[in-house]
Amino acid sequence: MSRVNFGAKPNLFPMPVLIIGTYDENGVPNAMNAAWGMISDFKEISISLSEHKTTENLRVKKAFTVSMATEDYVEACDYVGIVSGNKVPNKFEKAGFHAIKSDFVDAPLITELPMALECKVKSFEDGILVGEIVNVCADEKVLTNGMIDPAKLKPITFDPINNVYIGLGKVVGNAFGSGKQLKVIGQVNDLFVEEP
Repeated sequence: MSRVNFGAKPNLFPMPVLIIGTYDENGVPNAMNAAWGMISDFKEISISLSEHKTTENLRVKKAFTVSMATEDYVEACDYVGIVSGNKVPNKFEKAGFHAIKSDFVDAPLITELPMALECKVKSFEDGILVGEIVNVCADEKVLTNGMIDPAKLKPITFDPINNVYIGLGKVVGNAFGSGKQLKVIGQVNDLFVEEP
């Protein structure tokens, strides 16, 4: 097997496309696109951020929402990532987004993006935002049997190598289930190992 080395790069698949929603000191909503984020504990999300209008808002309001970018709004989600809220104060509106205030934190929910994490700022040091997840909400239109359905949500991922957004594919296995067959085979093989 031959591998090609690419050096130290932020290449990981899949990268979520996270749309961070905040209010400024006047209650004006802002949104930005962030790709370097992950769940870092059961009720915690961590996101790498440089200085933005969003980071100013985080310091003021100590709260934010994280919506999943979707196929239906890929243009708007990309737009809020390439335009600065410091230069275009109404970029939220220009993206075609509408805000409703979260019931849990002082931050906007984006009505066009049907799933969001509602978070309080735990810390923001050295460019790493750590948020406490206080609620997850989703529009009923993306639920199946009361659960969030990725096929209806249609979240997108970021390909950092080719600079493209990719939709999710088909289900290929069951978490905490697909590996059970190998576990059973291992147990059976252990039965036939002779004791020394």
